[in-house]
Formats: sequence, structure tokens, C-alpha cells
Amino acid sequence: MASSNDEAWWSKTKGLMITTLIIWFIFSFGIHFFVDSLNKIVILGFPLGFYMAAQGSLIVFVILIFWFAGRQDSIDREFGVAEED
Repeated sequence: MASSNDEAWWSKTKGLMITTLIIWFIFSFGIHFFVDSLNKIVILGFPLGFYMAAQGSLIVFVILIFWFAGRQDSIDREFGVAEED
């Protein structure tokens, strides 16, 4: 039987996971669905849709990995389940 501490940890972890998956979905699929309308916006000579498909999504994914790891570490430390350094 899970303790209330375990349930609170899992609740926060699940919320972080869902948030991360929503951000991932938006930048994996959502941006690309609207690439034609985004291409009407030009930044530094490149259409925004092209930039987001070629590099923007990848940059967001790398930032998302580090953000997720940091948030998960702080959740683990809050509930006393963090790994030893």
C-alpha cells in the first residue's frame, strides 16, 4: 500500500510528465500543422515555419530535456527520494 508521500510524489511527477508531453506534442506536431501560415512570417530572411521545422523544434526539445530533469530532481528532493550525489 502506497503512503501519502508516495502518492503526492507520483501526483507531482505525473503532472510534470503530462506538461512535458503536451509541450513535446505542440512542437512535434502542432507547429508543423501550421507551417504554411507560419511561412508568411519572415525572420532574418527565413520563413518562420521553415525555421521551426529545421531548428526551432530541436532547440525546444533540448531545452525541454534539461528543464524536465531539473524539475524532476527538485520534486525528488522535495519528497526525499533524490539520488545521492
